[in-house]
Amino acid sequence: MESRNLKQRGHHSPVIPETLPFKADDVAGEHSRGAKYTVDTLDADGEGASSKTYGAYPIVSTVQRDDGGTGNNDKSITDFSAVSLAAGIQGIMRSQDLVTVMVLTVLSLMTRLYRIGRSNRILWDESHFSSTYAPKYLNHTFYHDVHPPLAKMLVALAQVVAGFNGSDLKQSNKYPEYVNYTMMRVQIAMYGVALVPLAYLTCLQLRLSRPMAILAASFVLFDNAICVMSRFVLLDAQLLFFTALTLFSAATFQNVNKYAEPFSHRWWAWLSMTGFSLGCVMSSKWVGLFCVILVGIVTAEDLFRKFCDRIPWEDYTMHWLARINGLIVLPLVIYMACFWIHFKLLYRTGPGEHKMSANFQARLLGSKLNSQPYDITYGAFVDMRSMYNGPGLLHSHIHRYPSMSRQQQVTCFPHRDTNNIWQLHKGRGIAANYTLDKIEFINHGDIVQLVHNNTGAVLRSSKEFLAPLTTSHFEVAAENITASSDVDISDWRVEVVQQKHSKRSDKRLHAMTTVFRLRHASMGCLLRVGSRRLPKWGWSQSEVTCLPDSTHKKDVKSKDVLWYIEHNTNKRMLNDDLSKYVKGDFIIDMIQLNIEMGKTNSALSPDRDKYNALESDPWSWPFLIYPMRMVGWSDKTIKYYEIGNPILWWASAIVCIMYPFRLVYWLACQRRQCSGWRSGELLELWDNSKLLWGGWALHYLPFFLMGRVTYIHHYLPALYFALLQLAFDLDLVFKHWRRGRYLRLAAWCIGTLVCLVFLYFAPFTFGWDRPAKELAGRRWLSTWNIYEDIYAM
Repeated sequence: MESRNLKQRGHHSPVIPETLPFKADDVAGEHSRGAKYTVDTLDADGEGASSKTYGAYPIVSTVQRDDGGTGNNDKSITDFSAVSLAAGIQGIMRSQDLVTVMVLTVLSLMTRLYRIGRSNRILWDESHFSSTYAPKYLNHTFYHDVHPPLAKMLVALAQVVAGFNGSDLKQSNKYPEYVNYTMMRVQIAMYGVALVPLAYLTCLQLRLSRPMAILAASFVLFDNAICVMSRFVLLDAQLLFFTALTLFSAATFQNVNKYAEPFSHRWWAWLSMTGFSLGCVMSSKWVGLFCVILVGIVTAEDLFRKFCDRIPWEDYTMHWLARINGLIVLPLVIYMACFWIHFKLLYRTGPGEHKMSANFQARLLGSKLNSQPYDITYGAFVDMRSMYNGPGLLHSHIHRYPSMSRQQQVTCFPHRDTNNIWQLHKGRGIAANYTLDKIEFINHGDIVQLVHNNTGAVLRSSKEFLAPLTTSHFEVAAENITASSDVDISDWRVEVVQQKHSKRSDKRLHAMTTVFRLRHASMGCLLRVGSRRLPKWGWSQSEVTCLPDSTHKKDVKSKDVLWYIEHNTNKRMLNDDLSKYVKGDFIIDMIQLNIEMGKTNSALSPDRDKYNALESDPWSWPFLIYPMRMVGWSDKTIKYYEIGNPILWWASAIVCIMYPFRLVYWLACQRRQCSGWRSGELLELWDNSKLLWGGWALHYLPFFLMGRVTYIHHYLPALYFALLQLAFDLDLVFKHWRRGRYLRLAAWCIGTLVCLVFLYFAPFTFGWDRPAKELAGRRWLSTWNIYEDIYAM
């Protein structure tokens, strides 16, 4: 066989060449004989070269191993996955793996597409993603949701291909006749189809034997829960696909980084592919952040090892810079690009616009804020919003303070309401007719009164009354003032702080673009709103106070005392297009939208009245305690039940739970020098399994800390890792037992069992249109509500 001299930067250890010197007959006979390949390694001085022969399972580099680590050199079992690993995608496509990938893909197509268009009903969360959110991209209407946009944009793309016109189907429980819902479901199902061949290729990268890699793919193929969630227009198929792609890319890069030339084209390609996958999975659902953490931990360990290996500092620095660019910058760029496309597509006003800033809303086509007078005059009716993030608009209502002045409450309210409207009058005692008199604009330094439109009360403050919560400030209330002696408590001076559109010399008050303070004319205190909320008597709205400033010279620019006019109504002024005055800032808009997504996500608290009928606790997921009905359960409807393959769920749960205990045991045995592991084998085991167990733990355990509502489908990303971990452990066991003699037989037997169980529960996966009572025998646990609703909805 041919050999190649490859020099690895930074150290001179054995490397696996990118193109292995194998012929077609070597590949075809890989399991019947021990595959070997030769690699030339340089001496320490970089001059001489020596040839070494390695087996196809290169855990121990200096010894030919065919038995999986038992010490018995039996040629009956050989792990050839290293060949595929080193040959890369091109090598796989030239080998029998191409046939295996094609067969697995066909089987995956059969399970994912079988009778996929059987039901024309809008099933479960299709009411959100297929009929509500995705169509917004087609009709360009802004919306708000808890998930990042990529997966929903892919749903919208599927709708475009299917010829959907983007009409809102939220009020319907069936797809109209003109909607090709089958084509939409088929396109989304393709992401689920890809999971099966990806699982196989990933297991090859993790050094599983081919029979067990095929078995791992069959686990993904024959899990009922993964299958049924891939058959509808949801976000789970896209999320699982990008999760699997991330695992495959990370495993491939780990091997290339370990055995191939650093900073080669192939090395950069797989690093970039890992970063691209991370960006996509993070842009589909925030659960993708767990993939980011997983890859981050593995990367940190790899950089630590390189530090301990004392590679040259210039190379070590290059490794850091490469990973920063590939695994941090690139995913962030993709994440930001998804939101940039999101904003570009959604340029019309919509129901979710209130979550965004007024500046953002004014740029939406058709928004109320987009069309209004730009200049503010006396007599105008205005909505005044605080610059402080959260509290909202200056608000008053008929309810009174329970103590102090006992006058009308003044608060901040986050939502639009008629009680937010105030009319701007001239100072106390100045008579004016705001309908007939000459139009006068409000400028910096002018004295104004704010009259509540619904009640006629005037905004006022007095040193006699302290604020209800912040007692170091003065109370702000609204009062119908009649006594002439009270003239000084309701006047406020306008102080322009910033003009966001016009020049600094412009002192006129403008809608949206002028930031100003309101200083009490006699006391000098500043109108302020903070984060404190009033008790129940104040409807939990934000407290508004008057911040003392006795010097009258303090240039306070804290956002809690800054305000701007969000909306201005004035029949004597022509409406202007404010989109030409307000400026957009993509970064600020994206950050604000992500903050609002987080708030909405946190507000999804569990509904205990529905518990275990739809919702479920994380502790119940691995053991499939509470499957979930996805539709109504009447006898004549087509019923879909989110239930996994019980054999796979229970076995993978046990394997994942026991993994850390087994690892600690092996480490203890190795420490006591009573282990059967040879030098380097346990470390290699850890390298190939940490991605699987770490992925399961990171995608599962954090849900115990979440306060939001949880469903069984939240376990599916963790399940994908768990199924591959199960195959990994089976591969390890059968390689050691009887020197792997029964490995293929075990793979066939286990695969057949898993397939039969899948078919047994297939009526719930492909739809059951007869009474559920007929499937009573499939109720293996008393908590499964297959034919009776044991939990009140």
